[in-house]
Amino acid sequence: MKLELVDAKKWITLFVEKLENNQTTLNELDTAIGDGDHGTNMKRGAEAVTAAFEKKDPETLADLYKATAFAMIQKVGGASGPLYGTAFLDMSKAVKTDNLELADLIQIGTDGLKRRGESDTGMKTMIDVWQPVSDALKADKFDQSVIDSALENVKGLVATKGRASYLEEKSKGHIDPGAQSSAYLFESLIEVLGE
Repeated sequence: MKLELVDAKKWITLFVEKLENNQTTLNELDTAIGDGDHGTNMKRGAEAVTAAFEKKDPETLADLYKATAFAMIQKVGGASGPLYGTAFLDMSKAVKTDNLELADLIQIGTDGLKRRGESDTGMKTMIDVWQPVSDALKADKFDQSVIDSALENVKGLVATKGRASYLEEKSKGHIDPGAQSSAYLFESLIEVLGE
């Protein structure tokens, strides 16, 4: 399965809407185990993505993912901006010569997160959503249950990376805000694929 430009643009646009509509939820999740501003930061990134698309409508997949990456890098504070930015920038570079299979594209983004964050699955980060989604896409079994299950798993983990890791055992029982914003990203993808 490949995602063409029109659907990829819908995907990112729906993600932007979800970030804008769920700023409070993301801030509340971040207040429990972080510094409470993930929603505010991601909303700023979402607005920057919209502004970038309005300034110049992306003509290729590479342009679309690159514009998304730069908006996130420039406007999202903390670790999230560079992480989302790296994932989308790596995806942008990968689709320059070939429109990859969706599973391969998401794995490239996931690998970018792992490299930038020097982290992996099981550390209670956004990777704990990206990797299961990538695996499910490879197995052609991607649906809402994959995201729900990933978030439930994240909730039970003890953070060993990021600000939440300072809380050690107390981080257990909370959903990582980056995992939740990643869930919005992939719920948006399901909406596009379901059309």
